Amino acid sequence: MIQILDYHDLISGKDPSGFSTQLGQACRTEGVFQLKDHGIPRGLLRDVIASAEEFFALPEEDKAPLDIRHSSCNRGWAGMGVERLGGPDGTPLSKESFSIGLDLRPDDPRVLAGEPFRGPNVWPDCDQFRDVMRDYYKEMLSLGRSLMRAVESDLDLPKDFFKPHFSEPNATLRLSHTPADPWRDGLASDLPQFDYGALTLVLSDGVAGLQVKNRSGRWYDIPDTPDTLTVLVGEELMRWSNDLYRAAPHRVLPPVQPRTLAAFYLDPNPESVIAPLPGLGAPQYPPVRAADYLRVRLAQTYMPLASGQG
Repeated sequence: MIQILDYHDLISGKDPSGFSTQLGQACRTEGVFQLKDHGIPRGLLRDVIASAEEFFALPEEDKAPLDIRHSSCNRGWAGMGVERLGGPDGTPLSKESFSIGLDLRPDDPRVLAGEPFRGPNVWPDCDQFRDVMRDYYKEMLSLGRSLMRAVESDLDLPKDFFKPHFSEPNATLRLSHTPADPWRDGLASDLPQFDYGALTLVLSDGVAGLQVKNRSGRWYDIPDTPDTLTVLVGEELMRWSNDLYRAAPHRVLPPVQPRTLAAFYLDPNPESVIAPLPGLGAPQYPPVRAADYLRVRLAQTYMPLASGQG
């Protein structure tokens, strides 16, 4: 059963230690929980889904100039079948997506210096799309950083341990759209997907289909709980915790009606080194630079894709 955590317990001071304990329990067992009372305005949540649907409804010729395969910084549109499950030679996914990163100007020093995955966003010509997604990105980044403080508490880390790792992160807001498959012709693969970063915060349009595989190997549905966000543990947080936390194996079933999702992937700063924390047993992973890890994982998702600089 998916735990539902009340974010108000954390930010109000009502029960921050209880919140952190619940978060840690969920991250250790299934690697997923749902978050209520998160404070994101309902109107903004509606606008995110509506703006995403407006973009995906554009003709392909309007989206093609924004193709993510032309990007060196993981930004833009991925058309049907561009994302693959199981590596470059794996199964093409029957969905579209659009990725947005830290909003930088072309003359930003980090862009000019060629830092990994640093670059300006690309934007479609859609009413309010840019403003809505910028606002939502800021809200998600603030929320993600707050949840990492709860992780610090659960893992008995010093206060603000993660702060320097998420000051200018490679966080990505990825919108996705899957057309209806009423006869489930595109049968779901048993091969699970894993997110790359620390935490993933998922906003759903209410169409069911997101599933997680438990430790017994059984797939089960993430319930459509109104006004909640679904939070999944990613591979880098699993590595940091030396497998104490579990990266959530998940999949998305072909929908019986069109589905739109907005997933915020909280990846660390490009230069952050991900290594198992001391005191958690013999290290199960070698240290790795966050940008290098992201580059490898993206190369396994998109084919072909321009690699990040640096």
